[in-house]
Parts: sequence; structure tokens; C-alpha cells
Amino acid sequence: MHRNRKVKILATLGPASGTAEMIEKLYVAGVDVFRINMSHTSHPMLRELHGYIRQVEKKVNRPIGILADLQGPKIRIGTFANKQVVLKAGDIFIFDTNPAPGDEKRVYLPHPEIFAGAKIGENLLLNDGRMRVQILKAAAERLETTVIYGGTLSDRKGVNLPDTMLPIPALTEKDRADLEAAASLGVDWIALSFVQRAEDVAEAQRLVKGRAGVMAKIEKPSALPVLDEILKISDGIMVARGDLGVELPLETVPAKQKAITRAARRFGKPVVVATQMLESMIVEPVPTRAEVSDVATAVYEGADAVMLSAESASGAWPVKAVETMDRIAQSAEGDSYYQGIVHAQRTETDNTTAGAIAVAARTIAETLNVPAIVCYTGAGKTGNRIAKERPSMPILALTPIEATARRMTLTWGLHPIVVPDAKSLDDMMMQAGEIAYKEEFAKPGEKILISAGVPIGSPGTTNLLRVATLGPGGKGV
Repeated sequence: MHRNRKVKILATLGPASGTAEMIEKLYVAGVDVFRINMSHTSHPMLRELHGYIRQVEKKVNRPIGILADLQGPKIRIGTFANKQVVLKAGDIFIFDTNPAPGDEKRVYLPHPEIFAGAKIGENLLLNDGRMRVQILKAAAERLETTVIYGGTLSDRKGVNLPDTMLPIPALTEKDRADLEAAASLGVDWIALSFVQRAEDVAEAQRLVKGRAGVMAKIEKPSALPVLDEILKISDGIMVARGDLGVELPLETVPAKQKAITRAARRFGKPVVVATQMLESMIVEPVPTRAEVSDVATAVYEGADAVMLSAESASGAWPVKAVETMDRIAQSAEGDSYYQGIVHAQRTETDNTTAGAIAVAARTIAETLNVPAIVCYTGAGKTGNRIAKERPSMPILALTPIEATARRMTLTWGLHPIVVPDAKSLDDMMMQAGEIAYKEEFAKPGEKILISAGVPIGSPGTTNLLRVATLGPGGKGV
């Protein structure tokens, strides 16, 4: 069984989907990678979900990716004497370091880093961006603000600071413990929340020590000016539109999504588009037309993956949501305009042998109209390079390393398969033909394009392309 689409689907696990039975149903419906949200997951639950996914993986005999999403620093106000207050535009409201319950004049803000970093004229967003205040006076233990957009403010609501570069690390103590627990278990990706600078990603990479890919979540405006630096050291990127849409004007988010997606494609790093993609399916069995267009837009942009959050974690229709996303993706990729749009966004390759081989592979494969490209890859770099070219045919990514196969489940167009180490070049070519036939990507008499490296087993030596014709049973290439 292989997917009939190139974009991948991530689904978040939660109360509606946290059993082995439901995980199997979601995989069959189309999920390629499962997301575990560490904001709501204990370490025992993490181990349980990891075990369920690996149990399903063994049953279906396909690599399945697991992404552990770290919570990141959460900024919240304190409590109110009467649980909530109503603030009106023009009111003066104080944030301070006094832990006493607040009232309609002030509230406790237990984050000294905000007092250290905030400046006059900057904005604070409250209650998921529904309320806005602007700083009039800034002191070491007190921020005096004026209310721009009022509303009801209740206990422990979140605070966003779109204008402020906060002097706080992206990794809290909880995140460090969660990262180690997830990496030790053998998850395939670690998603880092609220990245502001490349140094945040570098710190996560040091802690991960190569045991998983590190994905930087772009949800802070301060990350955008240094996006290229973040991409250089990240293994992947997520367009986390929830918080990004809170901290940026809503009308600018679509353009930022396109810019982030294209930057990731330029660097050849997997990019995930996330948040509220089929939000209405939390309660309804069908999405809105606007949500269908939103998913399709991400597919047309050439995103590597699209993600479900509450739709699959706590919604009433988790399997239907995955099936719907799968149908939308297949429909968009089957559109006669799709390949032209993806081709128009293709970026120049880097000046390396591997980059030139990837360009050549796509060009030869499309010129000969072969049904599949087969590439051998150790760490997954060859697969990612060919996927960066967005060829019109599927890519079989063969690797002897199980962890590599699982990590590649996130990358556009790749069908990762774990294979025994090839003993010789002839063995490699024979194996490629047999797998292309067995997986029903090519028929006897058809040509396939094979990318590999010699000497065999040497990492980073992709230097060979071969066009081969399949014989009976895939033999005789």
C-alpha cells in the first residue's frame, strides 16, 4: 500500500485518537506522521502513544513518523479577585510583579523577562489576540498600558508580545525534560516552539545529538527577519499559523505563509503548514469551502506536509478529517495546473555534485516520462535533494536505516522503504527494479531512473544515475 499523493499528512493525537485501534484507522485513512503535543502529554502517555504507533507500524510494515511538539515558554497573567474583569478602550491598566489577585486596574504578570524587554509604544495582546493594550510607561516592575481593544479578561489568560524580542530561551526546563524523553524513546522529529533566533535551534540540536530531526516552528514575527539563518541549521520548518496569526495582522499571514514555504523549498528543508486547516471538522462531518481552499493552497505551494490539530486530537470526526484532507490533496495534485504552478516556484540548485545529480534526475525522468525515480540514501539527504526538485513522478527512497526511513515520511513525494544493504552495484540495481515492481510503481517493460552513489556505503557520494528497464517480476534491469 502506498499513498497516491506527494504531500504528506500529519495528525495530532489526543483524547479522540490516542488508542492503537484509532491510530491504525488514521494511518489507513492517510496519516504519514503522528504529532504528539507535549503541552498535554505526560512522559508515561508519551511512551504509551509511541508504543501504539510502533505497534501499528509493525503491523502495516511501513515506516511511520512521530513528531514530539514541545510546549515552549507560555506567558500568562495571574488571577483576579473576581475571576475576571471587563476592560474598555481608553482604560489605563497596569501589569506588575505583585502576586496579589488583580482587579480592573491591575494584574500580576509573573514574567520578569517582559519587564526587562518591553518598551514604550509596544503592544501586548491578551486572550489569543482578542484584546490589545499599548505600553505608556515601562519600569523594572511595572508596565502602564492603555487599552486599545477591550473585552473580558479572566484568570491566567495568555499574553503575546508581537513587537518585543524577549530575552528568554525557546526551551524551558519542561521542554528540556520532554525533549530528552522523546529523543530517548526514538521519536523522529522534535518541534521547537516560539523560535525567535537561530541560536534557539542550535541549542535544541545540541540536546538532540542527532537522535531526531529538529523542526523550527515559525510563530513569532521576530523569527521572520532571520528566517534564512534558522533554516540553515534546522532540519525542517513549521508554519504555525495560530500564534503567528495572533501576533501579526491577519491579512498578512497568507503572504508570510508563502514566503516561509518558498524559503524552506529553497533550502531543501521539509515545510509543514499547520493550524486550523479543517477547523470546522472538530464538530462537523464536512469542512467549509474556505477550509478546502486553504488546504489546497498549501498543496499548490508545494508544502511538504499539511497538519491536523484539534480536528484529529479531540474532534468528533478524526478519521473523516484525515480522509477529507487526503481527498483534497489528491484532487489538487491531479489538477492540470498543479505541475505548472509547482514548477514555476522551483528554485536554483546549489553548486554541488549532489545538487546537480538531483536536477539531472528530475530532468531525465520527466524527459523519458518514467513512472518512478528510485534513490538510495543513507541519512536521507539524497531523497530530500531530489524531492526539492518536485519531479512529476513519485520517488522511492530506499535506505537500510530504519530511523532515516521514518524521518523521510515527512518529505514531499518520498515513499521511504527499508531495504537490506546492497552488496554491489548490480545488487543495488536489481533491488531497485524488484521494489519498484513489488510496490506497483512500475511494470515490466517500463523504465525507471535509479540514483545511487559509488563506492557503495560511503555517505555523501551520490554520483550515479542509471536508466533501467524492468524485466519480468522487476528482474533484469
